[in-house]
Amino acid sequence: MTLTEEPPTTAPSSTESPLVDEDTAGHRFRVHRSTMTSPEVLRQELRRVFEHSWLYVGHESEVAEPGDYVRRPVGGRNVFMVRGAKSKQVHVFHNTCTHRGAVVCRQKSGNAKVFQCFYHAWTFDSEGNLSGVPDREAYGEGLDFSTLGLRSVARVASYRGFVFASYDPDIVELVDYLAGAAEYLDLIADSAEAGMEIVKGTNEYCISANWKLLAENSVDGYHALPTHDTYFKYLVARGLVFSGSLDGRAKNLGNGHAVIEYLAPWGRPTARWGPDFDEGVRGEIDAARAALVERHGEQRGTRIADSNRNMLIYPNLVINDIMAVTVRTFMPSSPGQMDVTAWQLAAKDEHPAVRQTRLDNFLTFLGPAGFATPDDVEALESCQQGFNSGGVEWNDISRGMDREPKGNDELQMRTFWRRWADQMGDSDFGATVNR
Repeated sequence: MTLTEEPPTTAPSSTESPLVDEDTAGHRFRVHRSTMTSPEVLRQELRRVFEHSWLYVGHESEVAEPGDYVRRPVGGRNVFMVRGAKSKQVHVFHNTCTHRGAVVCRQKSGNAKVFQCFYHAWTFDSEGNLSGVPDREAYGEGLDFSTLGLRSVARVASYRGFVFASYDPDIVELVDYLAGAAEYLDLIADSAEAGMEIVKGTNEYCISANWKLLAENSVDGYHALPTHDTYFKYLVARGLVFSGSLDGRAKNLGNGHAVIEYLAPWGRPTARWGPDFDEGVRGEIDAARAALVERHGEQRGTRIADSNRNMLIYPNLVINDIMAVTVRTFMPSSPGQMDVTAWQLAAKDEHPAVRQTRLDNFLTFLGPAGFATPDDVEALESCQQGFNSGGVEWNDISRGMDREPKGNDELQMRTFWRRWADQMGDSDFGATVNR
């Protein structure tokens, strides 16, 4: 093989070995590396995974007022979310004119009474109804314009302000799909009496690695200390007393979702002051903590205030409720490339000084130029380069199989991969799981 040739991407046939291979008795779990490099695997993922899952669209706070809208790709399709002027309901429409196909929502966000296709000026209101057609008389009496409104995505639902869509009309209800992840969305939503909102602005970047590597990385407690060593040294330099470990637990939340939860070693704008924060915000954060305990009781209030949570909602939504609350999605553009978008979630009535502390923490750790994200990007791109070198067929994801799972074990990744295998797993593709 020359240096310009692509690496081998042939997956093992179903008669040789599955792509996800689990030996429970032998405490071994492995994933074939073709899952990270094969164009055929990606083609099947787009059809079998992204077309049949609930996918995160946005937060209701982004379309707070009638006519507010945001446009973004979801699962590889161009859609937009808008709050209807009459119904006040949140809609998610396919961003295509029912006349000849051009996009009708051309800006990333804003407020509009109508959406007009620039090609032939067909016009639609915020409820999706066709409200204007130039020279309508030319169509005669036979065409039923009431059937030519914007097309809604097959399923749209919201949980605690988080809006999801699915292209599968027969998918289970959202709350059933979320399973145990709903509890952790509750913890976030309940942290602010006035509700939560997405802070304006996004982080958008690309990673030259397979999308599933970020799914793994986002709930991987094993990599935190060695990969992010510089960040922990930075915290210690700011006065944090750090024990050198991140003790916690990993939990399978069902349907491919997983979380690691652990006591925060640093401050949390939600309601935990730390020496890594300025003294000037201490009073506001302590007051928020007292209010949490009053509303939810000592146990739940303390949990909301003090615990970090890194959660993956299958297949491509990550919520990091840590030193700031980050909402992140990612989508493959090729087997070795993904597009990532991240938002910051905060309490609506947050004190300006605490909000600034939150945003500083968001950028310092999880921003594209912060401590963590560049480390993670380098690690994931390094993995992808390693896959392309060949010579090794399997990734091992067996850590912690023979004990009660800890936060730095790999239960979380196995949870993801089992669900992935279930969706990908017809015998003609060879991605079944040995049980």
